[in-house]
Amino acid sequence: MGIIAVHCMKLLVMCSHHLSAKMNRPSLTYGEAVQYGMENVPWLRRHSQWGKRTVNLFLIITQLGFCCVYFVFLSDNVKQVVEAANATTISCQTNYTNQTQVLVPSFDSRLYMLCFLPAIILLVFIRNLKCLAPFSLGANVAMTASLFLIYYYSLTNISNPTDLPKVGRAKDYPLFFGTAIFAFEGIGVVLPLENKMQRPQRFTQVLYLGMGIVTFLYISLGTIGYMCFGEHIGGSITLNLPNCWMYQVVKLLYCFGIFITFALQFYVPAEILIPSMVACVPDQWGTAIDLLLRAVMVIFTCALAILIPELDLVISLVGSVSSSFLALIFPPLLQLIVFYGEGLSLPVKVKNLVISLVGLIGFVAGTYIAIVEIVARNGHKRDETPSTFLVQ
Repeated sequence: MGIIAVHCMKLLVMCSHHLSAKMNRPSLTYGEAVQYGMENVPWLRRHSQWGKRTVNLFLIITQLGFCCVYFVFLSDNVKQVVEAANATTISCQTNYTNQTQVLVPSFDSRLYMLCFLPAIILLVFIRNLKCLAPFSLGANVAMTASLFLIYYYSLTNISNPTDLPKVGRAKDYPLFFGTAIFAFEGIGVVLPLENKMQRPQRFTQVLYLGMGIVTFLYISLGTIGYMCFGEHIGGSITLNLPNCWMYQVVKLLYCFGIFITFALQFYVPAEILIPSMVACVPDQWGTAIDLLLRAVMVIFTCALAILIPELDLVISLVGSVSSSFLALIFPPLLQLIVFYGEGLSLPVKVKNLVISLVGLIGFVAGTYIAIVEIVARNGHKRDETPSTFLVQ
């Protein structure tokens, strides 16, 4: 999946370069590339604006979906730290059987989301990303240190892997598709990153290096985590760490990193939606409307997270619904329309159509299975727990 995702990113960059030279533009956004690509095909030309709008819509859905995932991640991990606080030990010489347990029942995770809501609204009021740079650096350092500690614990507590299932259930593969696409979906920032580079001609090497490191981390930590925690591993590996202060701090450090990163994920949909809306009001109301819209968008993502407080299923659903279009379906089709009438070979056309078809099948199957699992899991919880909402 990582190889296909990187290939599609490369296709997008290549198409953008071709269109930039053709249109005499220094750079293009993803939406602009699709728009100008559609103008290259006579029977699509009059619908080119819809191409740009469609891409922007999926970018908004994807980035707000990431924000929903962040709300769920923050609430789940902080809730677990609070519940295990009274039994948290100093010694970390534990094994898998002594991982974090629910020792003191606390509020439902959805109330933790509401507690984070005011702080996140204040965070997204910072419109200049340069102001977030020092916090972002600190968050990256904290998450890197936490990652090393997670690797250490997982490697030193691997149980007998021969007892674990070698192959997953067939119905879980669509969920895996959504999760994998979610993990590798960075195509929305590919062109902005290249446009900001001092040496954009070296972007391909940077792309391969960066995606290679990311792929290695995902595969290695996923494999080691599965061997350590077994088939019942949580939606986030941090949820399986033991009751000792060092690993509870790891969870809090990761939460800090995710909290700061929320503003970066929120930046893309804010830049797409807010300027056009602010342009419709008088100048003296511009700042107030800007801040109001930011608050409304954050409240909207929090509400969606409250409706689906399942970390693993939210990740899969976001990946299947929107990331599949941006990462797998659109780039191959973009190459077909950008080089329409310029003699693309038959194997290239077939390859592009196959990749887009795989993305479409993954979108349909992954979305359907994720929704079915969400409904089933929520129904199961209602059957097992009283409808007090406050205490689980």
